[in-house]
Amino acid sequence: MIPSGRLGLLGLGLRAGTVVVGTSGVRDGLRRGDFALVIVAQDRSRRTQEKVIRLAEARGVPLLEGPPATELGRRVGRETVQAVGVRDPKLAAGIRGDVKEQDD
Repeated sequence: MIPSGRLGLLGLGLRAGTVVVGTSGVRDGLRRGDFALVIVAQDRSRRTQEKVIRLAEARGVPLLEGPPATELGRRVGRETVQAVGVRDPKLAAGIRGDVKEQDD
């Protein structure tokens, strides 16, 4: 599961317009090849499992299991959220925790 501190990055991405919230929007974005990362709720529905996860896997988009839908929703200003798509590759790397410091 994603550490809580990294979930805070979703709010930044939402304000920047690089995060898509909700199963339908994530499915549409996956079809267009828009995402660098997809996060699904720990307690996701069977529909999300079948529609979002399968499509992300088929497209080679990294997937992370997030917190329960109520917590994921709280992080993006909604009641409950089953899926979130991240467009920005740098933001996705930050959420995944694989950002490396660069020497100047």
